[in-house]
Order: sequence, then structure tokens, then C-alpha cells
Amino acid sequence: MSFALYMLGFVVLIGGIAWGLVLAGVPGTYVAIACVVLVGLGIITGVARTRSKDSSS
Repeated sequence: MSFALYMLGFVVLIGGIAWGLVLAGVPGTYVAIACVVLVGLGIITGVARTRSKDSSS
């Protein structure tokens, strides 16, 4: 559940950034590239922050 909540927040953030880029007149191709990069970054950070710690140590 924590990962889903983290990703929901990241999707809202990406939507706001994309909207701002469109309003600033950035071409759609660059907006799409930025969104794909941010989605990848969101997945990486979401997994790193929400995975459970290994208790065998």
C-alpha cells in the first residue's frame, strides 16, 4: 500500500511538471521524454524507500 501511495504522489507531481512545461511552450516530444524519465526515477526511488528491510542481518 505504501508503494501505491508513493507512486500516486509521484504521478501527481509528474502531471504538474508536464502541465507547467506545456504552458511554458515546451514541445510535446520533450514533455513526453521528461515524463518517461521521471516515471523511471519515481519507480526506482519508490522501490528503494518502500521495500522492507532484510531481517537476516
